[in-house]
Amino acid sequence: VRAQGDTYQVVADVSQFEPPDIVVTTSNCYVAVQAEKVAEDGTVCDTFTHKCQLPEDTDPLSVSCTLTEAGMLVITVRRR
Repeated sequence: VRAQGDTYQVVADVSQFEPPDIVVTTSNCYVAVQAEKVAEDGTVCDTFTHKCQLPEDTDPLSVSCTLTEAGMLVITVRRR
């Protein structure tokens, strides 16, 4: 987690996954990223999980995500 002006940002490399495979959730001042790649036969062939605690001065309702063309997931949370 790094401070950027009046926001915090978390960046994760999820370039090996397609956008529908990526799920971001927040709960109790934590943000979690989960991604799962499923092969054509239905087996899971790759997974990614990352969970980090947000600083106490964040607004949990302000979480937003952007996926760059390079496959970097940028999660932004506003500071109070």
